[in-house]
Amino acid sequence: QPQLMESGGDSVQAGGSLNLSCAASGTTFSTYVMAWFHQAPGKEREGVASIDNDGLIAYADSVKGRFTISKDRRKNTVYLLMNNLTPEDTGMFYCASDSYAEDTLRADEYNYWGQGTQVTVSS
Repeated sequence: QPQLMESGGDSVQAGGSLNLSCAASGTTFSTYVMAWFHQAPGKEREGVASIDNDGLIAYADSVKGRFTISKDRRKNTVYLLMNNLTPEDTGMFYCASDSYAEDTLRADEYNYWGQGTQVTVSS
């Protein structure tokens, strides 16, 4: 099974940017589709963006035009460039992967998860 390691979380001012990384190690079979999820304090984990090895990308409506997901297949690393951050983006960001996902922004579609990286956006 793959091991996922997120990095890049930080504290920023509203309007700022961050670039999160998720490096996958181990078997690559279960990293065909990779996604980022956001969990705000006291709320459920929500899908933010996903990408598969065929280049198919999906975004949650709340981040369209602000966030960009990309993947370096040689490094088996997925990135999330986040621009124009707002206080509502505060929370933990988790990376997830699997060999297949019917709905790539649903948390229960994924079996493999990282530990998360904290993002704090102050107004």
